[in-house]
Amino acid sequence: MSAQSPASSKNLLVRFLTMNTSGQSSGRDLPLWRQILIQALCLFILFSVMFPIMYIVTLSLSPKTQRPSALELFPKEISFIAYKQVFDHPTGNPVSFSELLRNSVGLSVSVGLVALLVAVTAAYAFSRFNFKMREVLMVLVFIPLLMPGVGLVTPLYLLLNQFKIVDCGQGVTALMPLFACDGGERGRLIFNLRDSLLGVGIAMSAGALPFAIWNLKGYLDTIPKELEEAAAIDGADTNQTFWKIILPLAAPQLAVTFFIGFIGNWQEFVTSWLFLTQPKDYTLAMTLYNMTGQYASSIPWNRFAAMAVIVAMPVAVVYIALQKQIVGGLTTGGVKG
Repeated sequence: MSAQSPASSKNLLVRFLTMNTSGQSSGRDLPLWRQILIQALCLFILFSVMFPIMYIVTLSLSPKTQRPSALELFPKEISFIAYKQVFDHPTGNPVSFSELLRNSVGLSVSVGLVALLVAVTAAYAFSRFNFKMREVLMVLVFIPLLMPGVGLVTPLYLLLNQFKIVDCGQGVTALMPLFACDGGERGRLIFNLRDSLLGVGIAMSAGALPFAIWNLKGYLDTIPKELEEAAAIDGADTNQTFWKIILPLAAPQLAVTFFIGFIGNWQEFVTSWLFLTQPKDYTLAMTLYNMTGQYASSIPWNRFAAMAVIVAMPVAVVYIALQKQIVGGLTTGGVKG
């Protein structure tokens, strides 16, 4: 038999790299070289995403508190001492882990629900009703999205800091700035709206509303108005149509909006750090920052990593719980939009 010619070898290599290995008879053929390139890119992205996660998990399982001297993706020894220390006493502040968790969960969930309720009603009004200055108001709602979040903290700080409850003496209390003590006395401060979880929640809700309104308004525009007209023919008023028809149809997008807002609220640090001064009101994100010292050698690295893993867990739990609605909202929004 004669030896295979270089041209035949080249043609064989070309046919091998361009053959379709997807096994699909319909759709566009995907050559082997493109599949290899796409899979290599996906593996690179997967490694880039999983590397810091694996490193933090490995560090949290280490019994050593010193700064790591080498990169280790798999633990040589497994110890849960760091998690135990975090649960027992997270930082030097006189606050327990359960209090920090309660503050974070209460703040994130309440802000997410309040912002979602206000946003869906506002989005429905923008989507269905024609009123004066409708376009102007939509632009005004969009403007805060163009500004950095930290730029909006200062006016909110000054505004909320004005609302205080003070003890004027002799059993008299005053709500400032609506009322003041007689004789211009300052009185003893009882409550400061700015230095409270309620004040932080109001500020965070104000920051979460613009995106939620725009996100929901775009989705509500895709719901046919004929459904509401049919409900009106059957005798349903506007409130019944909104609660029994619009909200069930918008449930996937509501889940997406709540989840995105929950992530932002859970990881919110700047507003809480600037507003709150009492350790009993601290959140898990604030405590994670408190665990860092002035120098890298003073950081308890295994406890810091354990706290980081614990802070990340609720987001994963919420995503798993709302996974069906989130995927449905994203895919439906992508098809309709």
